[in-house]
Amino acid sequence: MITRCSWVTTDPLYIQYHDKEWGEPVHDDQTLFEFLLLEGVQAGLSWYTILKKRENFRHAFDQFDASKIAQYDDKKLTELMQDKSIIRNRLKLQAIVQNARAYLKIQNTYDSFNQYMWSFVDGQSVIHHWRHKDEVPGSSPLSDHMSKKLKMAGFSYVGTTICYSFMQATGMIMDHTIDCFRYHELSGQITE
Repeated sequence: MITRCSWVTTDPLYIQYHDKEWGEPVHDDQTLFEFLLLEGVQAGLSWYTILKKRENFRHAFDQFDASKIAQYDDKKLTELMQDKSIIRNRLKLQAIVQNARAYLKIQNTYDSFNQYMWSFVDGQSVIHHWRHKDEVPGSSPLSDHMSKKLKMAGFSYVGTTICYSFMQATGMIMDHTIDCFRYHELSGQITE
């Protein structure tokens, strides 16, 4: 029998996400951008809600093409507010546009968004050795620092909890508990 992190339900969508994505190091600019946006939209909601609507968000937001999103105007935001297939929170939708613009500036300033984001962990995953999900924090000094820097760069909906979740999702922090089969797979792939 496979042992997974205890937060995983029996829902196939959650299992798929845990087994194939969560904690896997991501180095693609657009995928990192997508995760950052979705983590921001998730604020105050469950991640499961976001997973169920993820494809709808991809469709509504031009496959998370930042150059297109950065051009969205009030008319487009009003149109998105009518889209029942996504989370319709105007502040969060405005933040997506704002974040697309900040993302493009980061890309222009650094070699890539990937290089900028991974610089917070010196280019390597931080591997934790948690025994129980209760040990896993919701934030850390590292996520505090990332949040502060992203806000200074013009991003919105990037609080410390959102940043910590983002780092977990994209493998910057490996927070699978030690009894989880993914802990053993990923800790073997990632050097400490």
